[in-house]
Amino acid sequence: MDKQDPAVSVCFQVSIDKEKLGVFNSCEGLGAEIVIEQREEGGNNGMIWQLPTRMKFSNVKLTRPICEDSKLLTTWFASMINGVTPTTMVISAMTMDDRVVASWSLEGVIPVRWTGPSLNFDSPKVATETLEVAHHGILPGIVKK
Repeated sequence: MDKQDPAVSVCFQVSIDKEKLGVFNSCEGLGAEIVIEQREEGGNNGMIWQLPTRMKFSNVKLTRPICEDSKLLTTWFASMINGVTPTTMVISAMTMDDRVVASWSLEGVIPVRWTGPSLNFDSPKVATETLEVAHHGILPGIVKK
């Protein structure tokens, strides 16, 4: 495979403060938005001022089939019972041959929700778990070459 190939088959390695939570196969919500405030100027009917105010970050949802690493995730989530401490999360997009393609560092991460698998005999599907986190900002991660 060419080193310039895009990340077509991707999994996501996730760690919290350098402690691995394992590999996830779905990552949704990585993004930022600049909130715009509109101001109309008296006597100027030709335009409306578009003023940037603050940055807003969406929650990130990570999903994977349950596996041995599930205990790492539930242990981390359960540790918040006596108080939530914001941490740093690193999400690394990797190809199937474990090559890191891109990496993002989320600052001030706090867990919002953990959803375990729906175990139903009548519906034989892959049992998955989902972690949703809120954060205060995205920084580019370091990609090792």
